[in-house]
Amino acid sequence: MPLNLPNGLPAIQALKEENIFVFDKDRASTQDIRPLKIVVLNLMPIKITTETDLIRLLSNTPLQLEITFMKVKSHTPKNTPIEHMKMFYKDFEILKEQRFDGMIITGAPVEHINFEEVSYWEEIQEIFNWSRTHVTSTLYICWAAQAGLYHFYNVPKYPLSEKMFGIFPHRVVTSERLPIFRGFDDRFYVPHSRHTEIRKEDILKHKELTLLAESDESGVYMVMARNGREFFITGHSEYAPNTLDNEYKRDLGKGLPIKMPKNYYRDDNPEKGIEVLWRGHANLMFSNWLNYYVYQTTPYNIDEIK
Repeated sequence: MPLNLPNGLPAIQALKEENIFVFDKDRASTQDIRPLKIVVLNLMPIKITTETDLIRLLSNTPLQLEITFMKVKSHTPKNTPIEHMKMFYKDFEILKEQRFDGMIITGAPVEHINFEEVSYWEEIQEIFNWSRTHVTSTLYICWAAQAGLYHFYNVPKYPLSEKMFGIFPHRVVTSERLPIFRGFDDRFYVPHSRHTEIRKEDILKHKELTLLAESDESGVYMVMARNGREFFITGHSEYAPNTLDNEYKRDLGKGLPIKMPKNYYRDDNPEKGIEVLWRGHANLMFSNWLNYYVYQTTPYNIDEIK
């Protein structure tokens, strides 16, 4: 897929080296195509890594996308240069009069905090509400999934006795084979890295929610609402192969209580390297979302989204 990205975004060069077709706004302006407009609210601490991870997956269809990065005004990130934020990110206040074909809201390192105590909670709630009338379909990832389910449906999160950390097998549990699962195997793998969870029994209390996929070990994985206009995903399918390795070594270096990520290293031996089990599923999921729930659903006149 040709991806239309902001001029100078660091991900452009990194992905070109992986033979992924990306171009900037200058080249995109020469093509007479109405691209799908995708907005990413990036709440992860290391923005550039998350940008690259998501763009890599969004590149896997023949559709042209125009990517916009959104930030919350009420929080200043500590791990990304302020120059990068000023150049590539826009406040919600600037974007809220626009409409978008798709939206991705990432996880955030605030899961130990009650939702109402998160410094940008009020702004996040406003963005969640706005997305329902200004976006065709929204992916909520990890903490964003928990926050969205809590905000709209009062689904609580629960602390885990130890971190859910590793690569876990999942299965589809809905009897209806929805397009989001087209091409999936009966068992598929997803990375998880979190200290809290949502529970199946709370999802099943709400007729507006459909539990789509789960894992015997890591629990609820994917929940759908509003016929695919919202997907709540508890794992990190977008993670690059080395992300959990970096997390594990970082926490070991800090002397934090961290167990080796499960089902991640060959023979559970970090010296033998990483066994990547989830990339096929990740590419399929993002491609299916873009094709069936964004491209085939969104109106040609983007102002008609409501």
